[in-house]
Amino acid sequence: MKTLARAHDRTEIAERLQTMRPDSPRRWGRMSAHQMVCHLGDCLRMTRGDKEVRRADSLRTRTVVKWIALYLPMSWPGGRIKTRPEVDQEGGGTRPTEFAADVAAVVALMEDITTPDRDFHGRIHPTFGPMSHAEWLRLGYLHMDHHLRQFGA
Repeated sequence: MKTLARAHDRTEIAERLQTMRPDSPRRWGRMSAHQMVCHLGDCLRMTRGDKEVRRADSLRTRTVVKWIALYLPMSWPGGRIKTRPEVDQEGGGTRPTEFAADVAAVVALMEDITTPDRDFHGRIHPTFGPMSHAEWLRLGYLHMDHHLRQFGA
């Protein structure tokens, strides 16, 4: 299983991010490529604890849905899950500025959350509830992969 815990998988994601262009066409959803890059940055900030996102979890999302999302060997489908308002670039998310700088920020955030001393103890995901360190890094990879596939990267 791919995860941001592995240097090889982080490199793959970083390289795919570098192929993105502001005008890359989307395959689903409503975000532009630049909004998607900022969305990834906001989600990494949420993972770090720098961006608060209101909880919307339930017993079902904390158990069954979390297990399916993290461990079922399939790609996440496009256009099926509504983005939380705090990480939606048309809502409370970070507005795009300069594309290359925003991409560089995402790569830096990804590297930061994977430093050996990073501790996710007590971090609560808004949909999946409490998660282990390994689950946060698995989710990070899957989320980034999902949105990069959204733009053909």
